[in-house]
Amino acid sequence: MSNLTVSPSLVTKQGDSPDVFIIAEIGINHNGDLDVAKKLIDQSKAAGCDAVKLQKRTIEVVYSADILDQPRDSPWGETQRDQKNGLEFGRPEYDEIDRYCDEVGIIWFASAWDIPSQQFLRTYDLPYNKIASAMATHKTFIREVAREKKTTFISTGMCSLEDVDQVVAIFREENCPFVLLHTVSTYPAKESDLNLAVMKTLRDRYQCSVGYSGHEPSVSPSVIAAALGARVIERHVTLDRAMYGSDQSASLEPAGLINLVTTIRKVSVCTGDGQKRILDSEQEVAKKLRYWE
Repeated sequence: MSNLTVSPSLVTKQGDSPDVFIIAEIGINHNGDLDVAKKLIDQSKAAGCDAVKLQKRTIEVVYSADILDQPRDSPWGETQRDQKNGLEFGRPEYDEIDRYCDEVGIIWFASAWDIPSQQFLRTYDLPYNKIASAMATHKTFIREVAREKKTTFISTGMCSLEDVDQVVAIFREENCPFVLLHTVSTYPAKESDLNLAVMKTLRDRYQCSVGYSGHEPSVSPSVIAAALGARVIERHVTLDRAMYGSDQSASLEPAGLINLVTTIRKVSVCTGDGQKRILDSEQEVAKKLRYWE
């Protein structure tokens, strides 16, 4: 991925840059199918996203044997273990994703759900890390990530401000740059629950860049978040919301993703720099309308 440019300003400004970094969250919406993953990468690139993100788990670490042995019908078998393993990519698949993203020209990275998975991802030349909301209270894991010194996107769903205090403290102790993402961890999330004003609370409390990771089916909240100063927008993507998987219904299909990116790019154009000025084009109008001058 060395031929791709990563914005150095991502964490150096606090909502005053017109650039919004847009992440297409593939997660496990590929359903264990590399061809589907490639189509989602293509879709994200075509829409104008800056990066795609996946998820990596070590099944035996994240889930107990009792849970894995429970019955669950899925396309991969009749147990939770069959389903969880069916959704996971291993080394061959990630090698191909790394190669394919380099070929397509889009950044990729992933959120690990356990320390062995984070160590696995470390073997790739990835510019970013991600801490999922579910992992935001796992202090040992958080420090493992922070010690890499890579810019890290930290989702804050299911977290109190005291929880976020502890995450931020660890990242600052390790001198690791980060962006806090306001998140509501329901799938799909109700718009009335989103409370986008929390972004300002996070920005003011921690004096850092903030963003929004959305799980709602519409694009409006993400656009509003961008207008409110989100430096980063992360949205789940899918080929079809009717596909198998718990995240599919909270994801954007291709047309929705294009709409999202196009509209967010307009936010920065329309917002401008805040400097009040009379445009040259206005001068001509003023001459016509202000007859007393």
